[in-house]
Amino acid sequence: MSKNTDTLDFEKTIFEIESKIESLKYMAKNEEIDVSQEILRLQGKLERHMRHIYNHLTPWQKSQVARHPQRPHCLDYINYLIEDFTLLCGDRLFGDDEAMVGGIGRFKGVSVVVIGQEKGHDIESRIKYNFGMAKPEGYRKAQRLMDMADKFGMPVLAFVDTSGAFPGIDAEARGQAEAIASSIQKCLQIHTPIISVVIGEGGSGGAIAIATANRVLMLEHSIYSVISPEGCASILWRSADKVKEATEALKLTAQDLRKLGVIDEIIAEPIGGAHRNREQAIERVGDAMHKHLKELMGQSKEDIKKRRTEKFLRMGRQLAESK
Repeated sequence: MSKNTDTLDFEKTIFEIESKIESLKYMAKNEEIDVSQEILRLQGKLERHMRHIYNHLTPWQKSQVARHPQRPHCLDYINYLIEDFTLLCGDRLFGDDEAMVGGIGRFKGVSVVVIGQEKGHDIESRIKYNFGMAKPEGYRKAQRLMDMADKFGMPVLAFVDTSGAFPGIDAEARGQAEAIASSIQKCLQIHTPIISVVIGEGGSGGAIAIATANRVLMLEHSIYSVISPEGCASILWRSADKVKEATEALKLTAQDLRKLGVIDEIIAEPIGGAHRNREQAIERVGDAMHKHLKELMGQSKEDIKKRRTEKFLRMGRQLAESK
């Protein structure tokens, strides 16, 4: 059996055990041989092995898991968690940006506005969604939807999954930096709860633009940083060979960021990562978001806005004091 092209390097032994289990199942089905005990033994071994590996991932390995092509993406969460979702397009200024998905729907019986970056699962969809890298019109669409949420008193749910904002010349010409800054400002201005979840990559200002939230959550093996590990290595060391050192220095894992107080909760992933049990991972994210939403909806509009602003000002003060 050939190795799955999506299998990560450190998952080689996991793949080998999975291959043995599949071979035994095939044998039992076609030759009527009782191999149930051996399958159970291997399944136990597989679970122990995956648990050990995924409990000891390095920051670089976590980065690889966060980028896994089979990991559930924004639209997977929307399709599973949001009822009666209606897609809303365009920024009313230039055009529509499909990398930034937005719309309205119902979450656990509550009317919500949903915003998120979609990467796509195959070549065709990745090109369609520009690999999750939004242009200025994407961030202006997000602002338009946040204004709508504020007007009608609907909470905002944001799914963060981008390597960063699109760095092309056309995006810069249309005011990429201003669009991101205005999106961050809009997050701080509205009076309705914002809950953001980093479901894969949270890259730079492209992520912060929709993650300046009352509650910022991260999946266990997701990453969130000011720059990609590759970008950091190229700037600091001028060498792609230093990507692992850059990943360590960036403190981009959920565990590091929870200690630093940047995020509010780590959502545990299924054994072996979200890409191995997409449905369970999505359900866990939904449960965590629902818990925080119930807490926030018990606060007044002014408190929601004030506490969100104070949260990020406090981070700035702590950073200034640490220098």
